Amino acid sequence: MSYKNVDEVLQWVGAVLIVAGHALNAIGPAVYPYNIAVFALGTVAFLIWAYRVGNKPQMAVNVVSIAIGLVGLYKALG
Repeated sequence: MSYKNVDEVLQWVGAVLIVAGHALNAIGPAVYPYNIAVFALGTVAFLIWAYRVGNKPQMAVNVVSIAIGLVGLYKALG
C-alpha cells in the first residue's frame, strides 16, 4: 500500500469513528463511556494523519480533543 493510500485510510477511519461517536452520543447515556472511547480512536487516527501530512492546525485540534477525551474517560471510569 502506498503512503497516499495509508493517509486516505487514516482519514476515512477517523471520519467513520467520529461519526460513530456522534451516533453513540445520540443514543444517550446507555453507551457512556463507549462514545468517548470511539471519539478518542477517531481523533488518534486523525492525529496520525495530520502528523504524516504536516497539518499543524489539525494536529493541535486533535491533541486538545484527545486531552479532553482522556479527562472524560477518567471521570467515567473513575
